[in-house]
Amino acid sequence: MIELIFLGTSASAPSIHRGLSAQMVLYQDLRFLVDCGEGTQRQILQSGLGFKRLNRILLTHGHLDHILGLGGLISTFARWETIDQMEIYGGRWALERVRDLIYGVVLRGAPPPMDLVFVEIEPGVIFEEENFEIVAFPVHHRGPGCFGFLFREKPRRPFLVEKAEALGIPPGPERRRLVAGESITLPDGRVVHPDQVLGPPRKGACLAHVGDAARINGLAEVVQEADLLVIEATYLEREADMARRFGHLTAKQAATLALQANVRQLVLTHISRRYREAEILEEAQQVFPETIVAHDFDRFQIRRERK
Repeated sequence: MIELIFLGTSASAPSIHRGLSAQMVLYQDLRFLVDCGEGTQRQILQSGLGFKRLNRILLTHGHLDHILGLGGLISTFARWETIDQMEIYGGRWALERVRDLIYGVVLRGAPPPMDLVFVEIEPGVIFEEENFEIVAFPVHHRGPGCFGFLFREKPRRPFLVEKAEALGIPPGPERRRLVAGESITLPDGRVVHPDQVLGPPRKGACLAHVGDAARINGLAEVVQEADLLVIEATYLEREADMARRFGHLTAKQAATLALQANVRQLVLTHISRRYREAEILEEAQQVFPETIVAHDFDRFQIRRERK
C-alpha cells in the first residue's frame, strides 16, 4: 500500500485554508516529500507526520512556490534534527535554484547540518528497492527540467495456498522459499517449483503525480491505468487562454487526461483562489466522475488492484 498526504494544495500563493504545494508519499518505512512550498515544515508538524526519516525530497520543478520551504526546513534541521543525509532530486534548473537558496541564503558559508546530496534526474527509474520503484517522466510546464513521478509497487505473483496444500507443502520456510523463487524438496523426495504454487503476476499499486503542467499531450501513455492520478487544476475552461499563457491546466483538461489514461481516481490540486471549489469539481466530474478536489491534510491509501 502507498499512502499520500497533501500538505499544501494552493496555486502560486497560500490562502487561508490552503498552503503551498507539498505532498508526502509513504511506502512501508520510506518517506518522500514531493515539493516543498513556503510553510511546508509547519504543515508537516500539523499533520502529525513529523521530521523523522524525512531524508528524500523530490522536486517537480524549480518555481518558488514549490521550493521556497526548503530554506526553512534546512534551517530547522541545522538546529534540532538529526538526519545524517538528505537527498534532493530534481531537474538541473530546479537544483541550481535550491543550491542558491541553501548555500547562498540559509547557510551563507556555514557547513550544512547533514550531507546534502543533489540528484539531477532524467526520465526513467530514479529510486528502486526490491518491491518498489519511482519513475520520473518529463512534463511540459514553464522552464526546463519539469518532471512528474510514478510511485509504484513492482508486480508480484500471488502464492496459491490451495495448490500448496494440495501438494502437501507445510506452512513455514518452505512456502517462503517458493515465494522467493526457489525450488524446494519435500521430505518424500518430491521437488516443487515456484511455478506450481505461484499465480500470474499482478500489478502493484501505482500513484501518478504530475503536478504543474502546461498541456496533457503524451501523458496518457505514461500514467495509463494508475490507481490514483494527482495533477493541477489551476484554471477553469472559461479561462483556457489564460491557462495556456501561464503554462497551466484547466480542470477539464485534467479530467480529460484521467479519462484517456483510464485511471481509477483523479485528485486535483494547485487550486486557485479565483474559483469556488464546487466550480472546479463540477467541470472535472462532467468529464471524469471519479474526481476529488484535494484539501490540505487529506490522506489517500493506494492499494494493490483487487482481483
